[in-house]
Amino acid sequence: MTLTEQDLGGLLPQPSELGMASMESSIEKEETMLQSVAGGDTFGPVEPPKKPTGRLVMHSMAMFGREFCYAVEAAFVTPVLLSVGLPRSLYSLVWLISPILGFVLQPVVGSASDHCTSTWGKRRPYILALGIMMLVGMALYLNGDTVVSALIADRGTRRTWAIVVTMLGVVLFDFAADFIDGPIKAYLFDVCSHQDKEKGLHYHALLTGLGGALGYLTGAIDWGHTVLGKYLGSEFQVMFFYAALVFLICLTVHLCSIPEASLAIVSVESKHLLKVAKPYQYGSIGAVKDGYFKKSYTEIQTLSQQENLSEKQEAQVEKQVTIKALLKALLSMPSHYRCLCMSHLMGWTAFLSNMLFFTDFMGQIVFDGDPYAPHNSTAYLTYERGVEMGCWGMCINAISSSLYSYLQKALLPYIGLKGLYFIGYLLFGLGTGFIGLFPKIYSTLALCSLFGVMSSTLYTVPFNLIAEYHREEENQSEALEGSRGKGIDCAALTCMVQLAQIIVGVGLGFLVSAAGSVVVVVIFASAIALFGCCFVAFFVRYVEESNK
Repeated sequence: MTLTEQDLGGLLPQPSELGMASMESSIEKEETMLQSVAGGDTFGPVEPPKKPTGRLVMHSMAMFGREFCYAVEAAFVTPVLLSVGLPRSLYSLVWLISPILGFVLQPVVGSASDHCTSTWGKRRPYILALGIMMLVGMALYLNGDTVVSALIADRGTRRTWAIVVTMLGVVLFDFAADFIDGPIKAYLFDVCSHQDKEKGLHYHALLTGLGGALGYLTGAIDWGHTVLGKYLGSEFQVMFFYAALVFLICLTVHLCSIPEASLAIVSVESKHLLKVAKPYQYGSIGAVKDGYFKKSYTEIQTLSQQENLSEKQEAQVEKQVTIKALLKALLSMPSHYRCLCMSHLMGWTAFLSNMLFFTDFMGQIVFDGDPYAPHNSTAYLTYERGVEMGCWGMCINAISSSLYSYLQKALLPYIGLKGLYFIGYLLFGLGTGFIGLFPKIYSTLALCSLFGVMSSTLYTVPFNLIAEYHREEENQSEALEGSRGKGIDCAALTCMVQLAQIIVGVGLGFLVSAAGSVVVVVIFASAIALFGCCFVAFFVRYVEESNK
């Protein structure tokens, strides 16, 4: 039997059929791989693996170091500014420059970290840079006067440069310390599952309180008469030594805690998998059926054109994100994000109003001292005792913040995020109200524990809600717009802290001058907190309730 060419062609598979079969087999393998990674859904959100508790604690060490340095600043920055001869008219300028810069630049840093393509990850380069800025700022305001005195002989010039260097150090430290919180939170959200995010935020609050307590206790010791104080020159240099050592150790541990994938590698892998998984949309196979070479050439050409087009589109999107669409992304954020930012602003305005004036309140109102009396008078010495007692109250606040952050984990299954948010604002509002109405020593110190409840609430619940919002959007396959990522959402929330500092710095001075007493600050903080209590109950959206 002789086989003709037509018969042989009918028995053998056509080249296009072989290509289709091979391509379909590879597609099935790629889709199986993607589904195994994404949990059954080819394009579903990939949940990061569970992190060990030790890694989450290591990640939280940055908050311990930052709060330790904050406590050192709170204890020493006023004596340092007074010792270099800073005029009273410049006090408000020192405290306002940093929050104004932070409020303007925080979203820019958040958006830039969302699109950072460093091989080290998106967030850690920014965290390292801001940590170095914190150390430089702390070195300037604690050692600037000593360095300037060693370099400049003329007394008048030396005083001017000492003021300039010290002010620069305070502004730089506050700027970096306020900024670093946003990238740290975004880093946690990037690398952790939803359950680990909640645990990580609780460890953040726990170590924040411990760091503040240790910082206040370290600052309460008279280091000037110790061996280390005599060797380094003064207690300011001793505190810089301890603060820099603690922060460097904590920052190093934090940066080595959890590996972070590079955005460039993730983008290339995602682009490749998407192209392999769905090649039919390019029309390169169905349109050509007359042999391997023509089909392969057309397919390669089409894929090459598509790749070039997608790269151009990505470049255009990235340019828009970093320049024009940033402000638009903030102004056009969903309403529930906007309400959360408003509640966070009210909470921090109340908290900072009370904390910034608390030691002065203890000295003037509770102890009935006079800060403007001669320094050798009984009234001034009484005021100083009140300030020292106020520092112990701040220490009680830091310890209670750590304890309550641990208690939050037990309360969360029973009262939810809404209950935790409501209770934090309510207890702080009632506590500050009682302190303003009944300014007694022991009752005031006891009620300082409620400040810690508010502190822990502000550091955990709003960021837990941000994580809930992101999780809901991912589960509904409604990916965030390219102009708004986790970094910019955390930055927008952190911006409210700087805005609260601006409001407190500008407004409360006029309020105290008009009322003639510091009591009005405590009453103001109580009123804002109680109003915020109603706001978080009726206007803030909670995901667990809306999903029921």
